[in-house]
Amino acid sequence: MFGEKDYQQLQVIKRLVRDLDIPVEIIAAPTARADDGLALSSRNAYLSSQERAIAAALPRALREAAAAVAAGGRIDEAEAAGKAALTAAGFGQIDYLDIREASDLSKLGPGPIAGTAGRILVAAWLGKTRLIDNMAV
Repeated sequence: MFGEKDYQQLQVIKRLVRDLDIPVEIIAAPTARADDGLALSSRNAYLSSQERAIAAALPRALREAAAAVAAGGRIDEAEAAGKAALTAAGFGQIDYLDIREASDLSKLGPGPIAGTAGRILVAAWLGKTRLIDNMAV
């Protein structure tokens, strides 16, 4: 069983198993989350109490961007809005906030998502801690 917390790693493992014809079934477990939506991670222990309060903006930005795209909005606009929300909340460098094709992580957009399953992926710094998360679109 592999968790969806690091969705990119999960997809690499699935591809490896498929390409090498390894006779195992990869089962994806949903991301465990705190009450405020932050993905549970050992990295959260590095956050100060103030940073931990700010960190709740991460899943909120993902939910809002995913909802915008699911409602027919443009991918590029949802990505930009998500980055802006994180910056406004107090995050530092944003390594990426991308909406990708869920099965192979290929680039989608810039327009509306069209009949495919998407995944919004983010890695952003809060103080000295790099937080990652993702959600289905």
